[in-house]
Amino acid sequence: MSAAGRKEEISDRLAENAASVELALATMKRRLSERHSISGLHTREPLLDLMTTERAGMIGAIEIADFDRLAGFNPDLAEYVLTTIVRRIVRMLPPGRFVAHVDRAQFAIWYGQDIAHDAARGEIDALIYALGSVITAGTQDIVPIISARCAALEEGGSPHTFLAQTLASFAMLRDGGAGNVDLTPAAIAREEFRYGIEQDLRGAVGRGEFELLFQPLIDATWQCVTGAEALIRWNHPERGAVSPSVFIPVVEAAGLADEVGLWVLNGAAREASQWAGIGPGPLRVAVNISANQLHSAKFTEFLARMFHNHGLEPGALEIELTESVASANDARVARMFEEIRALGVNISIDDFGTGYSSFSTLRQLGFDKIKIDREFVTEVQRRPDSQAICRSILTLGQGLGIKVLAEGVETAEEYHWLLGEGCRHFQGFYFSRPLAAADFLTFVRDTSRLADILRIAPAGREPERLTA
Repeated sequence: MSAAGRKEEISDRLAENAASVELALATMKRRLSERHSISGLHTREPLLDLMTTERAGMIGAIEIADFDRLAGFNPDLAEYVLTTIVRRIVRMLPPGRFVAHVDRAQFAIWYGQDIAHDAARGEIDALIYALGSVITAGTQDIVPIISARCAALEEGGSPHTFLAQTLASFAMLRDGGAGNVDLTPAAIAREEFRYGIEQDLRGAVGRGEFELLFQPLIDATWQCVTGAEALIRWNHPERGAVSPSVFIPVVEAAGLADEVGLWVLNGAAREASQWAGIGPGPLRVAVNISANQLHSAKFTEFLARMFHNHGLEPGALEIELTESVASANDARVARMFEEIRALGVNISIDDFGTGYSSFSTLRQLGFDKIKIDREFVTEVQRRPDSQAICRSILTLGQGLGIKVLAEGVETAEEYHWLLGEGCRHFQGFYFSRPLAAADFLTFVRDTSRLADILRIAPAGREPERLTA
């Protein structure tokens, strides 16, 4: 190519580059001029352009947490609240601060590298305080629920991903309530893990990943097993054994309690139907029931159908309710108790002593058993406060004619102290860990082994004499 040709080619490329730069600048100017139709604030795209240009900085995200709820029944009022919040934000921010309306009821304030993180957080805190003030609409006063997040975009990070994670945190952390929360990589990782657990749970029943274990319930008076508590376990094909303390809260929060709870009840009934004649007396299976299940209008209908399908006597089932559920001042709970008891099913309070049960609740609802929470059982022989609580519960049970069981018994010392105070019903690792169904039946049949366990006394102390 001749010199003249090369010169012409270079000129063409320069012209193309200039046109590209001009187009990019025009696009940026257009985006910077883009405004939300309701609030009049910048939209998401101009914010992303600015973050991309400045590369690093702090973002303060604000959400009207109850906006969708309000919009669901009064959209005009919701819009009025939103525009009022916008006016307050603009009025409080210093001139030049970049604020964008990035989603339905979410706003983002960008603090570039020249603004210290502490100063940005202080400004957000002040905004939260002011934005939560009463909004008067005619004769109606609205107190908006405001949430906020602060997060730092590091050099080299993706503005799109960063903004998406920051805004998603409102849904991820909504259970924490309103306030200003720093969004950290650790918080994102925790929520990512929780989300993964939730997604895996949504098919766990169908994939057969759950199993039931059975922890024996011990009667020290008759030195026998009276039944077992059915305990769900999750064996994930990749995660391995997932602790119930990890997945049970997710089951509840994700609305899976009915599906998983019914699976547990069916599995427990199926096993218990095969226990006839195994022990010295009838064996009963205990199953934890969630508040969601108890409030289901068809719960007792399901129980009746389950008994029929598995050929199980209703008296062979005992449902366990946490103290907070059992003591709820709710007419529906009272009616459900009546229906459950009418079927012939036994009802017990789990984790007793950690909630707020009243004496009238215990008397009116007619429980069959109280389970002393392991918090008071652990090292009870060394702790005067736990001793006082256990004695009180045992006396209460005796006075009301309710059986009392100590759960979480792990040592001979705990067992013998409780035995000496009149407790006769036990559950815990000292007697047996949760067992597979076949191993549970083996444990029930091995009466001599259980007798040896019940006779073992702490060093330097004679075993207690068992009396009826």
